[in-house]
Order: sequence, then C-alpha cells, then structure tokens
Amino acid sequence: MVSVRVFTADDLLRLPDDGWRYELVRGGLRKMAPAGKHHGVLAVRVTWRLAQYVEAHSLGDVCAAETGFRLSSAPDTVLAPDVAFISRQRLSEVGREVEGYWPGAPDLVVEVISPSDTYTEVDTKVLKWLAGGARMVVVINPRTKRVAVYRSPTDVTILGDRDVLDGQDVVPGWTMALADLFAGPASESAES
Repeated sequence: MVSVRVFTADDLLRLPDDGWRYELVRGGLRKMAPAGKHHGVLAVRVTWRLAQYVEAHSLGDVCAAETGFRLSSAPDTVLAPDVAFISRQRLSEVGREVEGYWPGAPDLVVEVISPSDTYTEVDTKVLKWLAGGARMVVVINPRTKRVAVYRSPTDVTILGDRDVLDGQDVVPGWTMALADLFAGPASESAES
C-alpha cells in the first residue's frame, strides 16, 4: 500500500525555502518554478498602480505575490495570486492581523499567466478563486496581450491592449490602461 502525505496549511507555512514556490490543493503540494522577469514586471505594474490608489482612498490592503489565501480546509487548499486586494469591509469583519494565511479569497485576484501554466490550470484556479469568495478575478495573458475579467464562471469580459481595466464595484474608481500594462521593453520579451 502506498500512502500519500496530506499536507495542511500549517505544514505549508513551515516548509523550508528551497527556491521553489508552492501552493496547496486539497492537501497536495503543487510545486511551481519561480516566475520569470516578464511575469514579475507585469505583476508589479498592476501592484504598484493598485496599491497607490487603494492607499490614497483608504479602501483596504493590497497584497504582493506569494501571499497565501486559505480557500478550504480538511483537506486544505492555499493559493497565492500574483496580486490581491482585500477590502476595508472584509478586513474589519475578519481582522487586519491574521496569523498565517488569510481565511478565504481576497475581493480581487490578479493572475499573470506564466509559460509553465496551462490554460486548463488557469481556468481551474479561476474557478477556485470564485468559489472561495473572490468578487473579481483578472487573468493577464502576456502572450496575447489580453486580459480576462471574471465576475462569475459565466460573466467574463475579454479586454485587449487598447482597453481599460476597471475595478468596478470591487475597487471603485480604480482603472488601468492596458496599453500601460503591456508597454515597454518588458512586453517585447518572449520570456514570462
């Protein structure tokens, strides 16, 4: 008989730094390669603009990549988006100082597709975020210079590089021109 170890969120928190990134899906570790430069540049462009706006308007907290969110327990699922926003309302309901991983999904999730991601994996992750309580999931595809905005599994808007990403009722008033996101040397590289 082969036994497979089921990991918990606490086990994930205590993993030693071995140079890899990990997420936890139904108790199983998912090992991921570190993101490349292009991926990091796109993620920070969103993070920087979003964080400035959120802070200036006291809307909540913006979390950087690798922040874990516990979407389910027993078995545990902990995912880490590239960018996350938690509204002031949810912070007051749960508490600003949470030990370990945030319980549930953030209000806004931003995922940048990496070369190692398959579209099926990305779709599955979007569904997990939405089921976990995310109000909006934004998926940035550097290969096609397209952005998909999910409000539900069936409410999806596809934006091109000439469109504007809008925070809608999740981050009221925040917008970002996708030309700014995809501009410059970072978007000219094939490496993500």
